[in-house]
Amino acid sequence: MENFWDFKVWGGLNLFTILLLSLLFANMIKRSVSFLRNSLIPTSVLGGILLLIASAIFKGFTGNDLLEIDFFGGNGIANMEIITYHTLALGFIASSFKTSNDKLTKQRTVEIFNTGVTTVSTYLLQAVVGFGITIIAALIIADFFPAAGILLPFGFGQGTGQALNYGTIYETQYGFAGGKSFGLTIAALGFLSASFGGVAHLFLLKKRGKVIIRTEGEGALSSEQVQGSNEIPMQGSMDKMTVQVALIAAAYSLSYLLMNVLGGLLPGMRSVIFGFNFLLGVLTATLVKLVIGKLQQKGLVHRQYINNFLMTRASNFFFDIMVVAGIAAIRLDVLERYWGIMLILGVVGLVITYAYNRFVAVKLFPHYVEEQFLMMYGMLTGTASTGVILLREIDGDFKSPAADNMVYQNFPAIVFGFPMMLLATLAPQQPILTLIILVLFFIAMNILLFRSFIFKKRAR
Repeated sequence: MENFWDFKVWGGLNLFTILLLSLLFANMIKRSVSFLRNSLIPTSVLGGILLLIASAIFKGFTGNDLLEIDFFGGNGIANMEIITYHTLALGFIASSFKTSNDKLTKQRTVEIFNTGVTTVSTYLLQAVVGFGITIIAALIIADFFPAAGILLPFGFGQGTGQALNYGTIYETQYGFAGGKSFGLTIAALGFLSASFGGVAHLFLLKKRGKVIIRTEGEGALSSEQVQGSNEIPMQGSMDKMTVQVALIAAAYSLSYLLMNVLGGLLPGMRSVIFGFNFLLGVLTATLVKLVIGKLQQKGLVHRQYINNFLMTRASNFFFDIMVVAGIAAIRLDVLERYWGIMLILGVVGLVITYAYNRFVAVKLFPHYVEEQFLMMYGMLTGTASTGVILLREIDGDFKSPAADNMVYQNFPAIVFGFPMMLLATLAPQQPILTLIILVLFFIAMNILLFRSFIFKKRAR
């Protein structure tokens, strides 16, 4: 029998509360300090950094980790990692439930496909360069994990959750001491790259008079954006937000059952399968949405239960918590030997992501170069929300197709990106072979991406 005054009862709630308070405090500081306000650093990133600094100060005075004290249940860092793991999938599931009635033209389909291929090509470029750096580092530094550079695309390109997933696989299965914190730190450097690199580019555009930077603030939402036609009421016998949360939870539970089945069939791949919780979550969310749609067509369900506005709010909430928890879970003490390599990876990751996406935007998206570039650069160094933050600075009303490209490109990106995720598990066992395959894969994806130029020239 539990005592209600026991920290076991309150620890989890206290831990979640400090995450939310760090977000509020970070938002206050960002609005008060002009440098931070103009830096475009996401509030969630700033909140995680503040919590990380507070933990370092606490440890300096007491010798104990702040998140490991009884007040937070005595196992706070591990719980932060668990929160990061789950919120990654929950955020993707909420995004997958959103519906769209837009009809795509042939040209728009090509642009969306090219955006998805660009995403995977950037992952591969980050993987090749990052992997190459750490293979060389392993020749210089004794006992260094040569496959650590593979975490660059997961930290930069896919964000905190996937960086933690693969860092955990490398740490638990292949003996990379500090692998989880290494991955989370790379993700944090990615957010900083997105923020400062994006600000630098916007400054150049403003200086050249090419764009007018929008002022902070959003316009009022229309009633159609909040409540679609034939939807259940916002406050009925069951609150509309409760319905959205129930759908998200149902899809995630189905993905858990699916992961257990696949893990039973492929026991040697269990850790990899559970590392794809977000991908299987997207699959089950899509299936749930299809079932609801079929029931509506047959007249068994008469109202629309999924609300895009609330699903967007839920997705953003999960991603905010994911980022702040992921950064707070970094163990600075286990990274003392790796700071130089991580900074090299961070700087090189910024440069190659900037240069490659700039080149692609100029070549393939000539009618909205700046919008496409900022969206892609932000997304491929941070998360989708970071890409939106940068895009909104020059396209506040999303008049360009760039925002839609980001939403719809997920399907081709998942299809082409899945093999790279499998290659990441081969990297610790066969580093040179994996690097060669990644290089060939990168070349193949660029032939596909620039097919209109390559094959047109050949035809001549």
